[in-house]
Amino acid sequence: MTHVQEPPVQADRLERTLGVPQIVFMVVAMAAPLTVVSGLIPLMIASGNGVGAPLDFVVMGAVLVLFTVGFSAMTPEVKDAGAFYSYVEKGLGRIMGLGTAALAIATYAVLLVSVAAYLGAAAHSVLVTLADVSIPWWVLSAVCLVAIGFLGYHNIEMSARALGILLVAEILIVVVLDAAIILRGGDHGLTAEPFTWGAFNQGAVGTGVMFAIFGFIGFEATAVFRSEAKDPDTTIPRATYAAVLVIAVVYTVSAWAVVVGAGTDKVVEMASADPVGMTPGLATTYVSVVAHDLVQILLTTSFFACSLTVHNVVSRYTFTLGAKGSLPRRFAAVHQRHHSPYFASVVTSIVVFVAMAAMTLLRLDPVVDIYAWFGGAGTLGLILLLCLTSVAVVVHFRRTPHRVSLWRGSVAPVIAAICLLVTLFLVLSNFELLIGSREVAYAFIAFLLVAFLGGAGWALRPGADRAADAEPREL
Repeated sequence: MTHVQEPPVQADRLERTLGVPQIVFMVVAMAAPLTVVSGLIPLMIASGNGVGAPLDFVVMGAVLVLFTVGFSAMTPEVKDAGAFYSYVEKGLGRIMGLGTAALAIATYAVLLVSVAAYLGAAAHSVLVTLADVSIPWWVLSAVCLVAIGFLGYHNIEMSARALGILLVAEILIVVVLDAAIILRGGDHGLTAEPFTWGAFNQGAVGTGVMFAIFGFIGFEATAVFRSEAKDPDTTIPRATYAAVLVIAVVYTVSAWAVVVGAGTDKVVEMASADPVGMTPGLATTYVSVVAHDLVQILLTTSFFACSLTVHNVVSRYTFTLGAKGSLPRRFAAVHQRHHSPYFASVVTSIVVFVAMAAMTLLRLDPVVDIYAWFGGAGTLGLILLLCLTSVAVVVHFRRTPHRVSLWRGSVAPVIAAICLLVTLFLVLSNFELLIGSREVAYAFIAFLLVAFLGGAGWALRPGADRAADAEPREL
């Protein structure tokens, strides 16, 4: 076993090797483009606002660009990798900050369980289709989680390289499919109808917007890698803008291609009849049977890339909390050779393994139950985090005027906060539909609320302020 000598617990002990491209790779991988194109967009069309689905991504992309204005203005104001936690603590105080930290960890943890379950199901489907081999989904999820834990234990560059390769292949198949549909003119000609107000305003707009923001999950994780970023005050804002714009463009174009590829008059019916098979079916029609098989294979790698990034995000949240004394300082241990938050990574792996084991013993379906329930809870948690961060940015710059322009410190964050609060209302209104069960929906809302209140209460414990202000010590 490798001997690990733990150096002084300091966030800057992590190697600063990440530039804008590597960070963008990781956060776009977390957004899982092929997963959205193959799985989420058909659901948006079937149960949201139908043909108007592409405009959902345009609207949410614009809202998140406004959010990024304040988010990037706040970046130089915080010097650790706590992301939402650090931003909210800076603007709203330690109690709200730790509440946000607990909410963030809970949000990303349920997302990790969600995508890890679908990862096993996707791998099972590929093996059955291509090799006529049937292995239980939970075994495949466990194997993949071991690989993810291995990568998470090692230097972040290893994860970045793996994600880069997987992401390039994933986006390439999406681009090929989009290009094939567009060049062949779709089902009955290219049309701008999906970008009209009439198309956007039909059906369940709230459900469409709710699914759209789920597609953007991961863009905000840029700040989590601050301790490993080169020149973070510049790298993090650039990476965040790049991630939002890349995600918005890819999803908007792909949603439009799916709509025109199926035909504006038939796409809702097709998506409702077979949401899982619609995109692979379009790949067969417009490219080849080989493309259909590649979509299935790369869908599995897409979930793997997403799981790896979420794992890294959870590890770095707990690492930062350990470095600041909000969690036991053991969480801030840095591997001497790999320069990774290895202890936080190992704990993350153990927690997810336990959660997956519990879901397996309960005999829950990996897609219909685990992915839908936990993914919906993660969406709600993300919107709450975005709302809290926008408010924190406004409060901070109102207290310290003239540090940034009025647009960056007040106007853009206020508009973003209002839009996000409207989105939160829409999601809560449709949350039972997203989860599929009133009891489960209430249980997840309670879980997120308890996580936030628990974190806030932890900040009130005796000695909490002294722990936060204490100098890092050697373990």
